[in-house]
Amino acid sequence: MDAATRYGPFCAASTAQLYEFSLIHSYSFMAILRRTLPALLASLTASSRPALAQPQSAPFITIASTTSTEQSGVFGHILPAFTRFTDIAVQVVACGTGQALDIGRRGEADVVITHDRPAEERFVAEGFAAPCGRRPVMYNDFVLAGPVTDPADIRGLHDPAEALRRIVAARAPFISRGDRSGTYTRELRLWQLAGLDPGGDRGSWYRTVGQSMLPALNTAAAQQAYILTDRGTWIVFHKECGLDVLVEGDRHLYNQYGVMVVNPARFPQVKMKAGQAFVDWVTGPVGQAAIASHRFQGEQLFVPNASSFDA
Repeated sequence: MDAATRYGPFCAASTAQLYEFSLIHSYSFMAILRRTLPALLASLTASSRPALAQPQSAPFITIASTTSTEQSGVFGHILPAFTRFTDIAVQVVACGTGQALDIGRRGEADVVITHDRPAEERFVAEGFAAPCGRRPVMYNDFVLAGPVTDPADIRGLHDPAEALRRIVAARAPFISRGDRSGTYTRELRLWQLAGLDPGGDRGSWYRTVGQSMLPALNTAAAQQAYILTDRGTWIVFHKECGLDVLVEGDRHLYNQYGVMVVNPARFPQVKMKAGQAFVDWVTGPVGQAAIASHRFQGEQLFVPNASSFDA
């Protein structure tokens, strides 16, 4: 029994008795009562109400993720659906894959989504991922884009290594992100595949910009240069940049995304339950359908593949 239930009737009876006494005995007492009764009754009414619960802050998680998931618009499409489904809000820190994994290593995110499987497997091996480990979530591909005039003559090639050799031979302008992103990491592997030193001095034709995909594409468009880009960001941007996709379709251009919850055993502040709820949703039927339904001007940007456990 709460205080309002226990003492409310007693307080009400006392008030009635006091009011009756004032009628019998004195006008002056009635005047006092007129002045004090409203406040007294207001106090009694307030005491009879159940206490209001203090507002609770809405649960949220922080996701550190590659810029392509933000700049392609897929997060803007799927995250509101996740919040409607679970009442868990999401804050996104968009950066290169290397930076996103570093944020996870510092315990400053609950979930990471990146697209560099070897780096993700190191993250798991080092004990920074929760016991559920890494889960595949979706994929698209990388493409080599460049000027319509194609001075290196790479259009139609299905071998990105040969395309890079031709770009070098032509000394054609090439823009590199140079930002520890998954795209930059893939570019370095392609240079190695071509038998070229990715750390060597390639000359003034090769320029690193240290920026995310959209600014890098802007720079390539302004300089009519070649560039490696993920398909999702390309679809959103390509009609404005005056470049063409010249090389695509090779297995070395496959672009897989993985998702991991940060290990709460290392970082107690990690919201394990809410983070796992996101992983379960985004790799489950509803989240996978949301990814598949994301289009830009009719073009699908990502293909869900959470069921491909070897991806």
